Amino acid sequence: MTKNQVNESFPIRTVSEITGVNAVTLRAWERRYGLIKPSRTPKGHRIYSREDIRLIQEILERLSLGMSISQITREVLKLATVQPGNDYSIWEHYGQRMIGAIVAFDEQALDTVYNDAMALYPVDIVTTHLIMPLLGKLGSRWRDQQGSIAEEHFFSVYLRNKLGARFHHQNLKNTGPVMVVSCLPGEHHEFGILLFALMAHSKGYRIVLLGSDLPVAELIHVVNKVACQGIVLAGAASLDCATVCESIETLTRSVDIPVFIGGDVAHACHACLRGAGAHPLGSDLARSLQTISDRLSRLSEIRE
Repeated sequence: MTKNQVNESFPIRTVSEITGVNAVTLRAWERRYGLIKPSRTPKGHRIYSREDIRLIQEILERLSLGMSISQITREVLKLATVQPGNDYSIWEHYGQRMIGAIVAFDEQALDTVYNDAMALYPVDIVTTHLIMPLLGKLGSRWRDQQGSIAEEHFFSVYLRNKLGARFHHQNLKNTGPVMVVSCLPGEHHEFGILLFALMAHSKGYRIVLLGSDLPVAELIHVVNKVACQGIVLAGAASLDCATVCESIETLTRSVDIPVFIGGDVAHACHACLRGAGAHPLGSDLARSLQTISDRLSRLSEIRE
């Protein structure tokens, strides 16, 4: 590393783009925990070093392993002033508060909990450790007759509204690959693609989100209109494999970009999806995004 690289400094917007951690979260890590200590310009603007960026990336790695911010603070910085608390229950605590708000159909309380989590943790960590388990709990409540379909619909509308606002602002700033994202034909539940789109946004992707139950012919029409680098479709395991794979084969023969399949259907129909020319992803959103990134990088190298 050269002397110039060591002395390089970056504004908070650039650091956010490099790491995927939004500015609000970076400020919260600094104010509440002292994790990051940027220098300041004469006008008071935060300036980050390469070492700050390295530390942020190390924090992200530890968060992905399920550690809490307070755990990381003690382990990485050895700050004795942080109270231990029950670190392992932080996501359970958030989840219980959100369930309480959903059961009461209290949007303000729900928004407060969600915003609290988003202020301290990157969107992919919140999605993996809070939202995905929460969806499982809502499903269990309905199956066990402890909850209602209305609870799921309430949360679905809330999440869709939050995503809509994020898309409006983030899509204009993102410069990454353009991905067309939709549910498979016959799939009416949008949760999976909404969460995928949210995480993809945080990694810089530009998303064309098309919602539920979109016929393959319509997908082909969109791809012919939009300069996109890939298609991501998702569905449940309950979808008929033969029907799904027939539709996917029609799609892969009609487009010259990769088609990725997420959700439980990717496991249930794995073999025939590969036979149809698609790339099964599964239900792990973070791993799915990495698979997509790797595939697009390989294609870019081949074309160069």
